[in-house]
Amino acid sequence: MKIYATDLDDLALGAVFLATGGGGDPYLPTLIAKQTLEQTGPATLIDAEALSDEAFVVPVGGVGAPTVSLELLPSIDEASRVLDAYVALISKEIDAVASFEIGGGNSLIPLMAAAVRGLPVIDGDGMGRAFPEAQMMSYAISGVKPTPALAMDYAGNTALFDTADTTTYEHHIRSFAAAAGGMVTVAEHPMTGAQLKRSVIPKTVSFSLTLGRLLREKRGPIGDLLPLLREVFADSVYGAVHQIFTGKVSGKSTRTVGGYDIGELSIECFDDPTDVCNITIKNEYLVATAGGKPLAMVPDLIVIVDAETTTPINAERLHFGQRVAVLAVGAPDFYQTPEALAATQPRCFGIDLDYTPLASLVR
Repeated sequence: MKIYATDLDDLALGAVFLATGGGGDPYLPTLIAKQTLEQTGPATLIDAEALSDEAFVVPVGGVGAPTVSLELLPSIDEASRVLDAYVALISKEIDAVASFEIGGGNSLIPLMAAAVRGLPVIDGDGMGRAFPEAQMMSYAISGVKPTPALAMDYAGNTALFDTADTTTYEHHIRSFAAAAGGMVTVAEHPMTGAQLKRSVIPKTVSFSLTLGRLLREKRGPIGDLLPLLREVFADSVYGAVHQIFTGKVSGKSTRTVGGYDIGELSIECFDDPTDVCNITIKNEYLVATAGGKPLAMVPDLIVIVDAETTTPINAERLHFGQRVAVLAVGAPDFYQTPEALAATQPRCFGIDLDYTPLASLVR
């Protein structure tokens, strides 16, 4: 499958929906990716199964606080320079590029890097959404070592990482990102084709394109689009879509701490101002509650959309008075396994809740 510059607005829109509030703002990466593909020609998207088991695959993307992506401007060749430096480091050619996560920015960075080097991009990613920490990737949960890894900041400074485990790596890469202004581009979790096939969340890039096209072509109130969303998600790796709250943003408090955007969001019901949905944020939307009861929680996806257009809204773009709908989507099957839940359920974020599947909460 070819991804053209004209596809990128739809791909980014769908990726923002799946990114649960994080994954980087898509505006600047989309502009840069369009310019890149106009120069290089389309990017090639392939299934993981198309690779040999011996193929060498490297994921690439951005690490840092999403709010910073609105201010710290990336260069047009930053992603490809990271791969160039990585190849020089390991003295081994790359056969394909993969994505960390499906995010507004992080869905586009691998396409740019791969197109410049003439490499294919895997149709899939390491999260099926966005998570704030590296040990939450399906690659890490499946036993893929995160290092050797190479990070580059906006000025071209690089840092090399070789750690014993992914949790240690997350601490070090996040510290470097914070010291570099809040955002860096990284090549990490190198793996074989066989490892990729066991760990990737499949088809998420092409699904982002399909989803984004739907959101653009059928743009309108959530009540009109919800049946269409349920139909398109039924043919995906995700669970069912549910609308769990509607109202206006009545409060938001976030701050950038240690390379993460951390805070709380409140949404007041249109009909009853005492009925409030509270959402915990760590780059992404983690847990939604109302009246002291959970409505949805990680690893299931919490999505906030404009109530009148169903356009998904990243956490850093939310502001007081916006009229929004809160949706929830069942996580891919991989993230329902005990191993994945041990790395991604609410207690992993210091939230005093045991994971309850979305299907049980919406009965």
